[in-house]
Amino acid sequence: MHLPYGAFSTPGSDVRLGVRTDDGQVVDLRRLSEAGAVPDPTGTLRRPTLNAFLAEGPERWADVRAALADVVGEADGLPLGDVRLHLPFEVADYVDFYSSLHHAANVGRLFRPDGEPLLPNWRHVPVAYHGRAGTVVVSGTDVARPHGQYLPSPGAERPVFGPSTRLDVEVEVGFVVGVPSPLGVPVAASAFADHVFGLVLVNDWSARDIQAWEYQPLGPFLGKSFATSVSAWVTPLEALAAARVPPPEQDPPPLPYLRDDDPWSLDLRLELVVNGTVLTRPPFAHTYWTPGQQLAHMTVNGASLRTGDLYASGTVSGPGADEVGSLLELGSHGFLEDGDEVTIRGTAPAAGGGTLSLGDVRGRVLPACPMSL
Repeated sequence: MHLPYGAFSTPGSDVRLGVRTDDGQVVDLRRLSEAGAVPDPTGTLRRPTLNAFLAEGPERWADVRAALADVVGEADGLPLGDVRLHLPFEVADYVDFYSSLHHAANVGRLFRPDGEPLLPNWRHVPVAYHGRAGTVVVSGTDVARPHGQYLPSPGAERPVFGPSTRLDVEVEVGFVVGVPSPLGVPVAASAFADHVFGLVLVNDWSARDIQAWEYQPLGPFLGKSFATSVSAWVTPLEALAAARVPPPEQDPPPLPYLRDDDPWSLDLRLELVVNGTVLTRPPFAHTYWTPGQQLAHMTVNGASLRTGDLYASGTVSGPGADEVGSLLELGSHGFLEDGDEVTIRGTAPAAGGGTLSLGDVRGRVLPACPMSL
């Protein structure tokens, strides 16, 4: 069973936690807790976000999932269309990686057509930047076109200020941290499942013109931080056991702190849809740096994990022209117009055959907000 976790409300009710069934029902976890149908001695399933439950760790996650598998089929549910979905966890910190070799090479060819597509550090270090946790929004939230500085043309000497004209999307997978770690203590790649609860799909909206002007020498800032959309449903790692596949071969071999005795990736099939048309189908299994390696690199300097940390894979792109994860790479489509609706969706193999439908990420582009300058 899939049984992803989310947060929902109905007209006149407060926000509560729920799980989604395979037939599109939302089962109220607070009711199951109060009825004693699932183990909940500390009441974490009666909270409005998942954070307290996430902090309890893998043994507790497994106990609740096992109990849900026994009772959820008999529980009364609400049709998905009758509820309002909310951000399922409070985001503590947000980190975005750059872990797809195909995406990095595609972008490198665009930006450095006469040079090497990959910079010298790329195959040695999982490159990332730290984003704005406060601008992570749940699927279905409209996104206003951001303002910023950018060069009006490639040869321009001075920037202009105004709404971005090159608004893009990035198809990504995000990992949700449950169990924190102490400051000063690195987390090994092999300890991934001890800390990470599950995954969400991510749209890392990107203003390419703002990004291009600002990113040297310190990397992305305003071109990324205006909005990041995540799916309303968090898929537990336990539900993805059948989706595990070997990761791509890494050459040169990574440094010792990035090695994992049992490395794995996930066979996730993603789709980028704009205004109802499927544009590309990026395959996550090609992602060069694994989720465990990303976690190890994120903490190797002693940075601590906090419950609710979200770290994203970076744009997922495969080797084919129809497998890219951004409009920048696609080229032929152009960038987003006001009113465009973007959906990222995905599936994964299920235990015993079949597929799991991961939570969609939807967002509509609104015109830039008026500014008084």
